[in-house]
Amino acid sequence: MPVYNAPLLEINQKETRRYAGLMKATFDEDMIASACLEARLLAKPQGIWQIYDYDAKNQIVLGKPSFTIKGGKIGFHLAGAEKVILLAVTVGEDIENTVTKHFNEGHYAFSMLLDAAATTAVEQIADAMEKTIQPKAEAQGYNMRWRFSPGYGDWPIEQQPELIRLSQATTIGISLTESMMLIPRKSITAIIGLIRENPDCRKDLPHGCAACNKKDCLSRYK
Repeated sequence: MPVYNAPLLEINQKETRRYAGLMKATFDEDMIASACLEARLLAKPQGIWQIYDYDAKNQIVLGKPSFTIKGGKIGFHLAGAEKVILLAVTVGEDIENTVTKHFNEGHYAFSMLLDAAATTAVEQIADAMEKTIQPKAEAQGYNMRWRFSPGYGDWPIEQQPELIRLSQATTIGISLTESMMLIPRKSITAIIGLIRENPDCRKDLPHGCAACNKKDCLSRYK
């Protein structure tokens, strides 16, 4: 049951601006910096991951018990995988409680920025955990697909409980509401495929903004 507890040394201000929907707007950079600093001080980064055998043909994660992944896009994304990593990360509840406090006190702009900084923080923790896992995967002859989360593409959010179970996310305090929302809210669950192949193969598969057809999104890079 590998657990990730590395510190969060900084929060990317450009990404915070993006998550706040301010990529094309002029905004107080000092306020963005302050939000990033406060989020970093409040964050309690934790992550956990488990590795399972995977039946790519039938899209079955061979856990105990196993479960079938639904969705064509996630199936294509994991095509050829022999194993999968189920992961979960969070930055804890203190940030979102402080976001609510600032909002209730009428600090609307700052609460928005702090919320965006918290989103940036949890994404950075997930990225850093992937970088920690990658050498271990490569040492066993595997290349890693980028992470894919329930609710993305056509992977139903209703399969979120299986990721909670198989990643053992409750160990780091992550749970679900009845509507399948993660608690703490600034948390991520995801799957990564482990594939034996040339590392240059399929690098052109779109991901992130490039894989999304919502062209008018305020958080879009391009």
